[in-house]
This record gives sequence, C-alpha cells and structure tokens, in this order.
Amino acid sequence: MKPTDSAPSSRNYHHGDLYQSLLLMATEMITEGGTENLSMRKLADRVGVSRTAPYHHFKDKNVLLCAIAEQGFERVEKLLLEARTQEKAVSLTAAFTEYVHTYIELAHQHREQYDLMFGREIWRNGTPTASLQNRSRQHFKSWLNWIEHLSDQNVIHSGDSTLRTAQVCWATLHGLCRLLNDGIYTEQSHLKEMVDTAVNMMLKDA
Repeated sequence: MKPTDSAPSSRNYHHGDLYQSLLLMATEMITEGGTENLSMRKLADRVGVSRTAPYHHFKDKNVLLCAIAEQGFERVEKLLLEARTQEKAVSLTAAFTEYVHTYIELAHQHREQYDLMFGREIWRNGTPTASLQNRSRQHFKSWLNWIEHLSDQNVIHSGDSTLRTAQVCWATLHGLCRLLNDGIYTEQSHLKEMVDTAVNMMLKDA
C-alpha cells in the first residue's frame, strides 16, 4: 500500500466536520478552475487528509459534484423562502422583483455551482443522485407554489395553466443567468434593464 494511502490525516476531523470541509474545498476548487480542476486525490491533498478519506463520504467524483449542486439548491431555496417572508413587509411585486434580481446575482457569484445545478455535467453526462433529484424537484415545487400564490393574488399573468406559467418564468430566469454566466451579456446596466423588462412581462401592472 502506498504511504499516501495509509498515512494518517494531518488534521483531526469529526465525521461531520470532514464532510463539510471536503464539500467547501471542492466548491472552492471548481470555482478556481472548473470541474476539471477537481479530483478526489487533489481534494484530499488540499484538505490535508489521506487520499482514501473522501471516499468515506462520497463514492466518486459524480456523487461529490451532486452534493455541491445540492448545496446550491439549498441556497436558492433559502432565497425564495426569504422572499416569501418579505411579502409581509413590502408589496408582492416588490418582493418578486427583488427576488429575481438577487437570484441572478447569486447565480453569477456561484456560476460553477450553478452550472452543476442545471447543466449537462450531471444531468446528461453524469448520474444525478436521488438526493439531488429530490432537492431540485422540491425547489421547483416551492417556486410553483409561489407562482400559484401570485396568480391567486392577481399579481402575475398566469393564463390557463399556472404550471406552464411557472415553467416559462423559470426558463426566462434561467436563460438570463446563462447569458450572463456564459459572457454573452457583460454590461451590468443592460442586464438590469433586461431583468426589469422580464419582470414587467411576468407581472400585471408592474
């Protein structure tokens, strides 16, 4: 057995602490150089543990990438819940508008993670874990519930199908994120105007 495989960790971690440390470092590594910059061996070296240690938490790189994507869904779910809470202090229109702008900013700040959440790396070329699939479905369900609420309050254009409205609004939001993250639109002032226009198209009397 190679010394690097059997050597004790240079740091002492509790089980849960190591999981989070691996996840945080893996996210940092893909932010630095994309998913090609990440390997289980490099991750172990960066965290300072034996090269077998990451496999106690993640079966392989695909599972690790799914865990990173899942954390991204947790972040945007929290953002949506905060927007729903904000409804009590401001108008529904203001809460929705602020949410859309913040969502796009968040997607750009964490663009490598966002790519994992919605890109082909996992969903086409990899194998999404059951946990990630459940998390992504739950987030869309939360989004659909909000659109239904906005429709009930006569705030958003919903047509005959609230589900289709939720899907189209989500696709619009995602499309703006993609254009920004892929470098198609780099002028922030133009992007802000585009986001405002998109919101005005979605909402009644915005």
